[in-house]
Amino acid sequence: MELTGERTKIVRWIRGSNFVVRVEVDAIIPDFDTSEPCLEPAAIRFLDDVKDKVSRGLIAELEKIGEVYFRRTA
Repeated sequence: MELTGERTKIVRWIRGSNFVVRVEVDAIIPDFDTSEPCLEPAAIRFLDDVKDKVSRGLIAELEKIGEVYFRRTA
């Protein structure tokens, strides 16, 4: 099923053990319900890939697709 509506980008944060990654993904605000943007299958697969890279600690690869922020230690 293909959604029709306004295309936009939204931010998602993926948390690792001592860092977070900020990525933008494509979304669509469907004509039938404008209350919240929806993710299409390609965006969901992208986020799954990001989560996999986060769990494996692939910082260099994550920096190519988003912004990586490290937790400060006192």
